[in-house]
Amino acid sequence: MNAKGAIVLPTVGFLALSSFVMLAAKAQSGVGGTPPTTQAATNSTGPKKAEEQFKNIQVLKGVPADEIFPTMQFITASLGVECEFCHVHNAFEKDDKKNKQTARKMMEMMFAINKDNFEGHREVTCNSCHRGNAVPQAIPAVMPEEPKEAESKPMGGAASEAKEDAGPSGEQLIDKYVHAVGGAAAIDRVTSRVMKGTIDFGGKSLPIDIYSKEPDERISFTRMPEGDSVTAFNGHEGWLGTPGRPLREMHGGDLDGASMDADLHLATHLKTMFSEVRVRGTEKVDDRQTYVVVGQREGKPPIQLYFDQQSGLLLRLVRFGETALGWLPTEIDYADYRDTSGVKIPFRWTLARPGGRFTIQVSDVKQNVPVDEGKFAKPAADEQKGPAK
Repeated sequence: MNAKGAIVLPTVGFLALSSFVMLAAKAQSGVGGTPPTTQAATNSTGPKKAEEQFKNIQVLKGVPADEIFPTMQFITASLGVECEFCHVHNAFEKDDKKNKQTARKMMEMMFAINKDNFEGHREVTCNSCHRGNAVPQAIPAVMPEEPKEAESKPMGGAASEAKEDAGPSGEQLIDKYVHAVGGAAAIDRVTSRVMKGTIDFGGKSLPIDIYSKEPDERISFTRMPEGDSVTAFNGHEGWLGTPGRPLREMHGGDLDGASMDADLHLATHLKTMFSEVRVRGTEKVDDRQTYVVVGQREGKPPIQLYFDQQSGLLLRLVRFGETALGWLPTEIDYADYRDTSGVKIPFRWTLARPGGRFTIQVSDVKQNVPVDEGKFAKPAADEQKGPAK
């Protein structure tokens, strides 16, 4: 999620730029099975199941097919490996590699541990033991440096364990944030936004253009030498396009995030999107002390908001994508806030996920300017043909 209209800017094209092709390959793997938390969500009238779309699914049967890509990414992030650690190149359904057999056993073990010890709640995941390593980490790590000032360190589910401090409530901090960026009236007057700048990732710097328009439409174009990389949401559908590849539909957490990225008035919508908000301790973001607010959402993972204690501005946002094995985090840091037509927005933000990170620096912003509705039209399938699968 991003508080974009007034505050937080979009995640623009992360999947298209980095891990999307890798995930597509992984999803053709043969892993499959039914974790206790997802079986009830799939039925004959529900979304397509993994085994209906992919070959040789064995452990993740019953999981929605659109969760397979992020689930494979969850495994790579937890073990610090890539597709071919388990899968045969260009033959992902094959069972030739021992690591693939081991992965199936480990998933079954994880499901059993949670069922037998935590009433089916997903408390133990791949990352609980592996911590970014191909083999489980049984020995505690030594302290890498002298401890710094004590503070909470919420990340993932850990935020719920942070000690609550006496101080402002979550609702008060959201109100302060809305005031800090210009107030509800100024935020709600924004009907469109056009941004131009650069995106830096993997040692490269490329031009990027981002167009947002009410109600809830947003598209970005990363200008690559071989063609534009596109990330789009038109109010109900999201898609990614990369040069030489077929169009990819967004699902699950990516679609959820894209819908928030497209909301130009998200700052004033925060209270209504949460069923509960609580302050869960404090943490430093760079050299700024922040309050950590956790917003609970009905039927979706929570969102963590890090508000500067002095200015009230949002300095960090962490959201989570649902997978069959656990939550996959996306962390976004915001900086270089500037006034634009009465509303303060960050001109620089850095998005980090387990698969990589990028930074966008905006150089030019125009608000409430005409934006052609045709920019948000989803391309027809025959316009997005790619290599045969």
